[in-house]
Amino acid sequence: MLTLVTGATGQVGRGFVPRLLGQARPGERVRVIVRDESRAAALAERGAEVVVGDLRDADVLGKALTGADAVVNIAASFRGVPDEEMRAVNRDAALELGRAALACGVRRFVQASTILVYGLGRGRPHVEDDPTVPGGPMWMTYPESKEEAERGLLALDGLDVRVGRLGFVYGEGDPHLPGITRWTARQPATKRHHLVHVADVAQGLLRLLHAPGAGGRIYNIADDAPVTVLEIHRLLGVEPPADGPDDDPWYGIASTDRIRRELGYRPLYPTLWAARDAGAL
Repeated sequence: MLTLVTGATGQVGRGFVPRLLGQARPGERVRVIVRDESRAAALAERGAEVVVGDLRDADVLGKALTGADAVVNIAASFRGVPDEEMRAVNRDAALELGRAALACGVRRFVQASTILVYGLGRGRPHVEDDPTVPGGPMWMTYPESKEEAERGLLALDGLDVRVGRLGFVYGEGDPHLPGITRWTARQPATKRHHLVHVADVAQGLLRLLHAPGAGGRIYNIADDAPVTVLEIHRLLGVEPPADGPDDDPWYGIASTDRIRRELGYRPLYPTLWAARDAGAL
């Protein structure tokens, strides 16, 4: 089995690819596509095949997909880039990758997405069958483009697509958690965020990759205990957040019941505090 991974040198990919390589059985191969070969040197030393080029280049894409059995698409564009760039990477490139994978005979496609695609809260944790209701404090081009990519990929006839909707990723040096305070400072102290440690992102995506019968399914991947903005700020030792009511306390809170029941997922770091105590931040 040959698995192609995109976004291998990003924050999520750096946690996923070494674990994919570490659990590979004899005969199983891992290939990554990167724009900067030097950033993939450590992965190459561990045995990853490296294809250098832009994911949006058709020739590079064809080379990367040749002989592949599965794709794990982690590549994403988040904050700090124009909306057009987010759509180009998160939606357009993902759909082109899916179509190219189908044309090359790839059997399985894992798409990394976000729990923010649900949009407005439901007065309970979001479940995978909930429709998207745009809006809310974190609705922007990022979740919109991810939702459009999901919908387009799942509509591809003949491609076994599995979607993992991730909570807010942190851990193992990922700068997202310290960076969160740039915008949580304006949120109510009681506002909750649903997190997931990078090790559990890897665990969840590996389960999606290898599970039989998961084609066409969507799975939330998150930890067991959403934390408030106040707790995050205290953990990081920064100024307390703003006071005021939380207009949508269930925004971005997701149930992990499906992935637990169907794929046996159990968080290695069930809470932010467990990760802190383990020195895994």
